[in-house]
Amino acid sequence: MNLRCRALLGAVALAIIAAPAYAQQSSTVTQADVQRLQDNVYLADRDLSQLRSRDATRATQLGTELDDLRDEVVYLKVKLRKERTLSRTEYADVRDRIEDLRSRARGDVAAAAPASTPTPAPAPSSSTASSATTASRSTSAPANTTSAPSTTTTASSVEVPVGTEIDVRLQNTLNSGTAQVEDRFEGTTLADVTVDGRLAIPAGSIFRGVVSAVEPGTRTNRTSKMTVSFDQVTLNGRSYPIRGTVTQAIEGEGIRGEAGRTAAGAGVGAIIGGILGGFKGALAGILIGGGGTIAATEGKEVELPQGTVLRVRMDSAVQIDTPTRH
Repeated sequence: MNLRCRALLGAVALAIIAAPAYAQQSSTVTQADVQRLQDNVYLADRDLSQLRSRDATRATQLGTELDDLRDEVVYLKVKLRKERTLSRTEYADVRDRIEDLRSRARGDVAAAAPASTPTPAPAPSSSTASSATTASRSTSAPANTTSAPSTTTTASSVEVPVGTEIDVRLQNTLNSGTAQVEDRFEGTTLADVTVDGRLAIPAGSIFRGVVSAVEPGTRTNRTSKMTVSFDQVTLNGRSYPIRGTVTQAIEGEGIRGEAGRTAAGAGVGAIIGGILGGFKGALAGILIGGGGTIAATEGKEVELPQGTVLRVRMDSAVQIDTPTRH
């Protein structure tokens, strides 16, 4: 009986020791984690834009790596959505590679590289120690002051005028049967927005919106309605208040387009083709009226699937800061 107790206690001790490692390995990766990867990709793109003014060749090389990482992030998003689970190791690998690329774009790696160890010189005699120390300080000071070129950043701004239309791909599904007033949602811009040849809002910027009114379908009310609008755009780490009204909903292949393309052995490129595929035209079964109110035309709930492209009209001008490096 004593031996059995000892064996049981030993097994419990081993389980306690192994528990932290197991928990770390099996910790759940969420959609929020993958969204953070997407945000980091946007930040990396900004770092490359800044690098391009200093070293265009290097920026092009890193840009190719960033394109691959962007595809892998979308692949992870699809995999998590389809299989409802994602390895923490797989997630961490992509996260670390994005951070490594950002470090190289900013020059952190080069700055952190250890200098080669010089051959030790003979120790100076006591009579020359003071003069040697003075000479060492006088020759090392200029190296410290010129190791990194100083840059001056000035901010100018560009105004996105009223009436500008921007295509935004939904990152969430919106449904009048489940949505609540003040629910938040997000989308990403599909193309660069330029004003007078200047980049104002780059592709991939985050548009944030809100459900301002919703009427789910009932037995007595066969026409469900939902009003959505956009009130914020985030780019280059800064958010700007906006007023944007939905004027059109366009069906893209979106997430649904990956069905049948994610079988075993399917490459990232095949999956990306489903995620970012072309438009199919106006979204069937809905009608958009004034003020961004969306109504179902077939007696069903208003449904805007993830991947739907909303055409957003800017109802107020917005001043976007565009830093310029000298």
